[in-house]
Amino acid sequence: MRLTSFTDYTLRTLLHLGSHQDRLVTIQEIADLHGISRNHLMKVVFELGRSGVIETVRGRSGGFRLAHAPKDINLGDVIRNSETDFYMAECFNPDGAPCGLTGACRLKGVLQDATAAYLAALDRRTLADLLPEPPPRETPIKVHRKKTVR
Repeated sequence: MRLTSFTDYTLRTLLHLGSHQDRLVTIQEIADLHGISRNHLMKVVFELGRSGVIETVRGRSGGFRLAHAPKDINLGDVIRNSETDFYMAECFNPDGAPCGLTGACRLKGVLQDATAAYLAALDRRTLADLLPEPPPRETPIKVHRKKTVR
């Protein structure tokens, strides 16, 4: 399977948002970070907002952020929403050229199983699974216990 650049940009955007949950992020920030066209990212952000994965804030100091916790953003759902199709071969496309092997070919079933396994693996993951672990605290928290008098 190969993902479209739209899905690649969608995942990069979500990863960046997941790593910066404490603030609003701008399209220009992500475009500069990854060297991606601002126009392409505008389409990605529009679709993510339309699907409810992110929330946008308009205005001079606006931007966007995750609408849900990373653990609640399923990768299978995100990829299904951003990909236009999962045609592994021409025979999957209902508008494609007819195949002379239809009815006798077992390849389509094998490829359907592979696609289902691919999507099932993504369904078991969330955005949280892709984010780095938070760094450990540099100084331990001291707990003071009261001395009990007997």
